[in-house]
Amino acid sequence: MDSSIWILPALPLAGAVVLLLAGRRSDAWGHLLGVLMALASFAFGLVLFFDMLGRATDERSMTETLFTWVPVGALQVDFGLQLDQLSMCFVLLITGVGTLIHIYSISYMADDPDRRRFFAYLNLFLAAMLLLVLADNYLGLYLGWEGVGLASYLLIGFWHERPSAAAAAKKAFIVNRVGDMGLAIAMMIMFATFGSVGFGDVFGGAGEAGEGTLTALGLMLLLAACGKSAQVPLQSWLGDAMEGPTPVSALIHAATMVTAGVYLITRSGPIFNLAPNAQLGVVIVGAVTLLFGAIIGCAKDDIKKALAASTMSQIGYMVLAAGLGPAGYAFAILHLITHGFFKAGLFLGAGSVMHGMDDETDMRRFGGLRTLMPVTFVTFGLGYLAIIGVPPFSGFFSKDKIIETAWAAGGVKGIILGSVAVLGAGITAFYMTRVMLLTFFGEKRWKPDTHPHESPATMTMPMVVLALGSVFAGGLLVLGGSLQHWLEPVVGEHHGHLSVPIWVITAGTLAVVLIGVGIAYRQYAGRSVPTSAPDDVSALTEAARADLYGDAFNEATFMRPGQKLTTALGLADTKGVDGVVSGVAAAVSGLSTRVRRLQTGMVRSYALSMFAGAALLVAMMMVVRVW
Repeated sequence: MDSSIWILPALPLAGAVVLLLAGRRSDAWGHLLGVLMALASFAFGLVLFFDMLGRATDERSMTETLFTWVPVGALQVDFGLQLDQLSMCFVLLITGVGTLIHIYSISYMADDPDRRRFFAYLNLFLAAMLLLVLADNYLGLYLGWEGVGLASYLLIGFWHERPSAAAAAKKAFIVNRVGDMGLAIAMMIMFATFGSVGFGDVFGGAGEAGEGTLTALGLMLLLAACGKSAQVPLQSWLGDAMEGPTPVSALIHAATMVTAGVYLITRSGPIFNLAPNAQLGVVIVGAVTLLFGAIIGCAKDDIKKALAASTMSQIGYMVLAAGLGPAGYAFAILHLITHGFFKAGLFLGAGSVMHGMDDETDMRRFGGLRTLMPVTFVTFGLGYLAIIGVPPFSGFFSKDKIIETAWAAGGVKGIILGSVAVLGAGITAFYMTRVMLLTFFGEKRWKPDTHPHESPATMTMPMVVLALGSVFAGGLLVLGGSLQHWLEPVVGEHHGHLSVPIWVITAGTLAVVLIGVGIAYRQYAGRSVPTSAPDDVSALTEAARADLYGDAFNEATFMRPGQKLTTALGLADTKGVDGVVSGVAAAVSGLSTRVRRLQTGMVRSYALSMFAGAALLVAMMMVVRVW
């Protein structure tokens, strides 16, 4: 099986190539080919998974070198793939959830004339994401990293005829390029320090590198993760990305692309473990973002944007856990997997609501949909219970483990991180309860010409499967420490020590969650909800509606100074560099013009010049002799 890893990304890549080259000729069957390629990749991933299970623990990692990629002097990079316990988690998540979203998209995009192209982009995205997690070196990872950036740009801007969608795609692309510079610089540091960008060479030599070098390397990797995973300060693109079709939000912005930063940090654990300052930076980014996203989610009336803010917050939990080192790596991946189920299910549920509500996204114009859309209500409700952390749903196990690990950090650090994580859980319970109440409960607030209805089976079936994962995935992966033991050969083993019993933290967290639910119920269940948001709001609500002024901050801090710097450099170039070059040219031209006048072509002028020169020379000789 070691020589067949390439088949995993090759299947969806082949589907994308066929659909893009076939063009309109594949309109009738293109969506079926896209689903088939995703399903085939998932099936082959299962075959590799069971093959891996049958091996001894120290023999489960599989590698494959396809060809020599970059043979340039001292930089020798092979195009190699590596399938180990960590990448296997992502392979099954990407292809499994990806296949369900492909199936869902058959009906969701049924009336779109470019459905074939949409499935081509979905296949392209799966191929790029699989390459990202299967590469055995940072350059291969970078190729997949840029591939998912391209595919996300194409998918977010799929309805490019809408100015908002085109602008959102461009914004996502540009913000991600800022993060990508971090990964590019990190590879430069690796080559300068270790002479290689291969995982084995870099991790093997990390112990010999200086702490300053490792800190710089870790911070650049963190910058890359912030861009791809929408973490502060590069989070501003995620909310706008909801302009793309809803399946895009479920695939890219719930289960795969936004988790790539968590994968990068976890995969680079040997670097961060030796760079405590960089590790602290990861923890701070995660803690700030989980609160940042949660607060924004409280003020969003657009159901997809509320879920997008939630994604930002939940990824913050994962980054926080990854920043805690070996104690948190496994729990970061655990929450990543459970989040892939319940958040993808929530996004697909939102798409089902939109499908039955004539593409309306404003929750203030929903209400009372639980009886008209029972399957959507139940599956969305199970995802809701999972994300707020109600036992025994999956989110309870994964988020609770992160909260416990945060408290186990000890000292002031543990108190701060644990408190932030618990507070984030309470705010999550508030805004997700608000989403449930505004959408499925209360009075009917939709327009008279709207006729809500349940979605077809091809949409509800994937929602049911994801709901089952929302219920059972966390418990199954935690049972007997199964996921921790599975990942130990890759991320290491570490046991945190709590100064208080676990049940105290669990009970306290659940109490905060119940408070969040109660506040939301009191505010939205017993009162009439206006169909438009009130203008008379608090300063915090106003700030949350404006995404806590993330765009304004980036504009003031980066864009405007960048424009001024660019203008200054332009002036320095035109007036300085170009001025010097032009001035030298003008001086030479002027001098040559004047000297040219001496060349008249008249013999008598030359003779007179020679006579004058000779006379001058004789006079000088006489003066010297007299002297």
